[in-house]
Amino acid sequence: MEIKNSTIADIDEIFRLYDIAINYQKLKGAVPWAGLTRSLVEKEISEKRQWKLIIDNSIACVWVTTFTDPLIWGERNNDPCVYIHRIATDTDFRGRNLVSEIVAWAKKHARSNNKIFIRIDTVGENPKLIEYYQSCGFTFLGLIKLKDTDGLPKHYDNATVCLFELRVG
Repeated sequence: MEIKNSTIADIDEIFRLYDIAINYQKLKGAVPWAGLTRSLVEKEISEKRQWKLIIDNSIACVWVTTFTDPLIWGERNNDPCVYIHRIATDTDFRGRNLVSEIVAWAKKHARSNNKIFIRIDTVGENPKLIEYYQSCGFTFLGLIKLKDTDGLPKHYDNATVCLFELRVG
C-alpha cells in the first residue's frame, strides 16, 4: 500500500472513481456530488492536494486535502487543520477500511504541517456515515446549514452538512 500525490495522468481514473461514488450515493439516498470539473481537479493536482492510495499497482481510492475551508467551517477555519474532501473508493477495494488508512496518513500529514485537527464533512444527514466516521476516530460535531457556497462544488448549494473532527495527538 502506498499513498502519493495524484498526477494529471490519473485524471480519468479519478473521474471514474467519482462516478462510482456518485452512483453509490444515489443508491443509498445520499446527496450526490455535483459540479466537479476537470479544471477543479487539475488545479488540485497542480497544488499537490489530490491524493491516491495505491494497492497492487491499482488506485484503490482518491481524496483531496486543503489547509483552509472557510465556506464550510466558518470561524473554526482559524484552527490549524487538514481538511479532507471527496474520498472515492474503487468497488474492488470496498470493505478494506481504507478511511482508517487515510486517517493514519492524515495524522502524519497534519503533524508535518503543524496542524492539530483533521476535519471532514458530508452533505446531508447520513446516520450510517456518521457512525462510520466515528468508528474511524472522528467526533461528530453536528449539523450546520451552509449560507455562502459560492466557490464550492454544486452539491453544497443550500446544503446542510455534518461536521467531523479528529484531534491529532
